[in-house]
This record gives sequence, structure tokens and C-alpha cells, in this order.
Amino acid sequence: MSVIMNDSAFIKKGFHISTDKSLLNFEMIFKYLDQESYWAGGIPENTLRRAIENSLCFGIYFRNEQAGFARVITDKATFAYICDVFVLTEYKRIGLSKWLVQTILKHNDLQGLRRWSLATADAQGLYTQFGFKQINKPERWMEIFTPYRP
Repeated sequence: MSVIMNDSAFIKKGFHISTDKSLLNFEMIFKYLDQESYWAGGIPENTLRRAIENSLCFGIYFRNEQAGFARVITDKATFAYICDVFVLTEYKRIGLSKWLVQTILKHNDLQGLRRWSLATADAQGLYTQFGFKQINKPERWMEIFTPYRP
């Protein structure tokens, strides 16, 4: 991994990242994804609750207030899909998204995976720093896509 964010530098500033779902601010996450994200607008509340329940979730916290979020859909053996990644506007431009991605990739339950995947319309620059690249042989990939809003 080419990008190394200093965990202790963020911790000294009052930040931490946790996978403890009891710390998640569901209302803030739902509001952001439903109203501010380009990828999940219109997501039903119950759908998001199920998604969080069945995913490995990462929260970024500043002095115990949630500042960011990401989910990883995984079997913890062969595959992981990173999604719903965001940092609130007031916490952007200080390296938190890099720290979050680094933390996800280093997580003990996610080591030795054969494939990592994600989709982004605007953050290719972030993810390429960690070795992500356009899908090799995209003609092999298929999808069924049903948007939340028509």
C-alpha cells in the first residue's frame, strides 16, 4: 500500500475509527446517504438498516461525534465491496478519507482477500493511491441495477 496515514496523528487530534455498530449515528448516516449522496438518494430507511446490520461498518468519530462512514460487504475470505464511503463536509480535506480507506484495507478480518471492489463517480484519485484500478476485463462483469428513485 503506497499511502501511509499516521493513525496516532489523527488520534492526537481527537479522531478515531471504530467498527462498533452501537456507536453509529444512524440518523446522520441515513440523512447523508438519502439527501446528499449521488449514489443512494431515496434509499428506504429499512433498507439501510438491513444493509448496516449485514455489513462490516466503519465509523469515523471526532470527540465521539460521527464524522464519516463506510460499509464493507464481504465474506471475509475471498471478496470485499467497499461502499457508502463519506466524510462530512466540515471534516473534509484533512486526510480522513485516506485514513478510512487505509484502516479498511488493514482490518484483520479482511486480510488475504482475492478481490476488492468498489464503484465511484468522483473519487478515483483517492482509491488509486491504494492500488485500485479500473476493472480488468469489464466484459465479464454484469449487474442488475434498480435505482431507489426513478
